[in-house]
Amino acid sequence: MAQRKNPRTHSRKEAKTPPVESKNGKRTEGGGGDAGGGPKYSMFTWFVVLALLGVWSSVAVVYFDIVDYDSVIGKLTAYDTDGDGDFDVEDAKVLLGLKEAGRPDVGDSPEEKTVLKTEETREPVSETANQQAAELQGSERAEATSPDALTEDAVSDSESDPRPARDDEAAVPLPPLVEDHFVPDDPRDSAHPYEPAVEAENQSDPPAEPEPEPQSEAPGEAQGTTEKQAEDKLKEKAKKKKPKLLNKFDKTIKAEIDAAEKLRKKGKVEEALRAFESLVQQYPQSPRARYGRAQAEDDLAEKMRSNEMLQRAINSYREAAELPDATSDLLRAALKRRAERQQFLGRMRGSLATLERLVQIFPEDISLKNDLGVAHLLLGDNKGAKKVYEEVLAVAPGDGFAKVHYGFILKSENKIAESIPFLKEGLESGEPGTDDGRFYFHLGDALQRVGDNSAYHWYELGHKRGHFASVWQRSLYNVDGLKAQPWWTPKETGYTDLVKMLERNWKTIRDEALAVMDQNTGLFIPEEENLREKGEWGQYTLWQQGRKVGNSCQGVPKTCSLLERYTEATGCKRGQIKFSVMQPGTHVWPHTGPTNCRLRMHLGLVIPKQGCRIRCTNQTRVWEEGKVLIFDDSFEHEVWQDADSYRLIFIVDVWHPELTQNQRQTLSPI
Repeated sequence: MAQRKNPRTHSRKEAKTPPVESKNGKRTEGGGGDAGGGPKYSMFTWFVVLALLGVWSSVAVVYFDIVDYDSVIGKLTAYDTDGDGDFDVEDAKVLLGLKEAGRPDVGDSPEEKTVLKTEETREPVSETANQQAAELQGSERAEATSPDALTEDAVSDSESDPRPARDDEAAVPLPPLVEDHFVPDDPRDSAHPYEPAVEAENQSDPPAEPEPEPQSEAPGEAQGTTEKQAEDKLKEKAKKKKPKLLNKFDKTIKAEIDAAEKLRKKGKVEEALRAFESLVQQYPQSPRARYGRAQAEDDLAEKMRSNEMLQRAINSYREAAELPDATSDLLRAALKRRAERQQFLGRMRGSLATLERLVQIFPEDISLKNDLGVAHLLLGDNKGAKKVYEEVLAVAPGDGFAKVHYGFILKSENKIAESIPFLKEGLESGEPGTDDGRFYFHLGDALQRVGDNSAYHWYELGHKRGHFASVWQRSLYNVDGLKAQPWWTPKETGYTDLVKMLERNWKTIRDEALAVMDQNTGLFIPEEENLREKGEWGQYTLWQQGRKVGNSCQGVPKTCSLLERYTEATGCKRGQIKFSVMQPGTHVWPHTGPTNCRLRMHLGLVIPKQGCRIRCTNQTRVWEEGKVLIFDDSFEHEVWQDADSYRLIFIVDVWHPELTQNQRQTLSPI
């Protein structure tokens, strides 16, 4: 409730009103209409002002609760010109032209601020109070249609291939890290290797018509403005245009909606939810009330870390969009937010269906089609995504967002040369959603594979823009501040006991691996990450993401038994433990692993005397039987197998030694 004010106090203030200057330059005292040149006012204007002030003089009525004080004050806020939240004598002076409208307090939120006019653009004082009130009521407030994501990292999770992340796969961003029980219903879906990199500016605001350009005062100024500059200005104004979320009915209850929305904006989400629920019960036909309830439930889900509450919000967004009189802006905002929250809960197919409906309703909206393509990628449906982006590029051939994603898909199909121009032109466009590490990564990788040294220009650019730790270290699932160097000694890792155990027992480990190979049962699976230029490369995995893989240890029981007590390896959720066999004539492209959170140990088991080597950054080394090599595979590395016989090694990933125990427990698996 607004604070009650003493009418007598205002009377004293009014008596000391300083002289004001009228439009004809003459000065008058107070607000008198004497013959000394004071401004003339219509009887109707005085009548309105006196009627408004009459509310304040009805103190007895207010104190005895004869009328609803709050509802009266709420209706008068349309005449509040000094930003103090109510109508008083000072506001009356402004309406009569005796005083300029003051600015609201600094702490006021945008929703509480009244639009003030400058001296040059102020309406004539002879305009009636009713006209001013209608103008103020006609201006709508912007609604927040894209609340912050419920993740610790502002990430855009992606990968070159819409399959679960594998070891040595081209680096990909992390899935969202979430706290406590507020996690996606299906973590496997949420941690999908592809997640859209979409900036809120570009994707969340409903479409709006640009405001007309103001007339230039200088005659030659308009002629001097180029067509492109005018277009840029129109685009800028369109971004600032407020979405129209209120239909005709909602405008009649705007004060009540604004009150509930004010609570939500101030973080009082429980109170806001109760207010919006009350509005929905009173006015079930109001789309804006249901949309406000959905936003409040969304905010409360974040606060409570509750999937159940978030599902309620998803349902409410749908209800708001299904009402027949919902404005197009509200319909777009509600369904778009619904799709985003469905994706968070791992309901990719539901999100896809929501976006398909949006595209049907707004077929000309390219940004929605781009989002639809991303939804297909999140489902691993490259074919569907490719079709969507082909449709986008057919009508908007310069769309940078569509270009980088289309290039991304082509590269996942191993169409390396074809992917380069799309990735390059998409990045060069600078459009929102294109400045993402994965696109720099894959463009550089594609250029390397066709022998183009300009790859390192793009790696350098990606590093300068904060996507890579360095030109060499291009992993994207990272923890800041960890020691970074390509090659490590056992002493530097602190895992000397593990290294000694591996080197002491290397023959036992080798013999079990050879026995599995001799069985020819298909336990060694060909490398499928598209990292080979040529040759054959097979792997037999024992641990993945900190867990044993099926019954794999039954084939090599002694090896698994030896490793059980080394949790830095078996508990490494961002690594693997596996055998790797590489046949002669194999070359592995330069690549980086996905994370800087692990180090990789290679134990030599069967190593030909010549022809096998590994490069990490600019240092090349060779394996030795019974010896361990340790390197950080988040740095660029490359492998050659030019020997006459196969090479067999045992790979053991371990946590980076500088990670705390808490980090090891809470980091998401890869």
